[in-house]
Amino acid sequence: MAGEQGLSADSKAGLSLVAAPFAYAIVLLALPIGAIILFSFWTQDFITIDTTFTLDNYREALGGQIYRTLLGRSVIIALSVTVVTVVLAFPIAYFVSFHVKPSQKSIWLFLITIPFWTSYLIRVFLWKVILGFNGVVNSGLMGLGIIDEPVTFILYNANAVVITLAHAFAPFAILPIFVALEKIDRSLLEASQDLGETRIRTFFRVTLPLAMPGVVGATLIVFIPTIGDYVTPELVGGPSGTMIATMIQTQFLRLNNAPLGAALAILAMASVTAISLAFIWLNRRWLR
Repeated sequence: MAGEQGLSADSKAGLSLVAAPFAYAIVLLALPIGAIILFSFWTQDFITIDTTFTLDNYREALGGQIYRTLLGRSVIIALSVTVVTVVLAFPIAYFVSFHVKPSQKSIWLFLITIPFWTSYLIRVFLWKVILGFNGVVNSGLMGLGIIDEPVTFILYNANAVVITLAHAFAPFAILPIFVALEKIDRSLLEASQDLGETRIRTFFRVTLPLAMPGVVGATLIVFIPTIGDYVTPELVGGPSGTMIATMIQTQFLRLNNAPLGAALAILAMASVTAISLAFIWLNRRWLR
């Protein structure tokens, strides 16, 4: 009886610890997602909501060419941003972890997080100025005599969206990779080289596999939010850089068709989930 009472007391203590976070997650995460899912099976005529169950919104979302195009473009842009961000973040994280003195690593991490000091909106506007027709890039290239007239392929298209989002999410990719690299036992690298492996082969056979948890974390952290980003495509994307989030916003706020917007949001979330799970599965297969 004493053991059962002790177990009961421990269970109550555990429940009391998780109760508040669980309630927080239910109220702020589960309920909004549940409401979106419910909305997606309804219809709306201007301000009148018809709660009759229907799949018409999903039929329209999957059958409409513009919706499929925007969703496909969003996936491609998000994948491009993820690849660019992680590929550029890994050398920085590697340098800080392996080549910076331990006493100076905190300073480097501090410098990496400086972009967070400014508003995300301001950073997007700054990239708009940098990539503009008379912006820093074009003015610099023309001043160096590399081009005769301003280039137009770096603004108001998908390229501008990729550049801007890659910069915005760079710290989110650098930090988890850095943490994974810091956990690697340096003696394993020394043992690999003592056994005759070159530094390059040691990197691919020891360092990279051990750092993959950080790479996977960085990939998911970057990919998941970028596919639904709204601000960057709206400001620097132009017609060819428009993503699915813009159409969702249009359905909710301009066309008064919240159920169709909800269906588009659910399809976007389903796409993110499927691609993320496929990536995790492929990563596990590769590490075996």
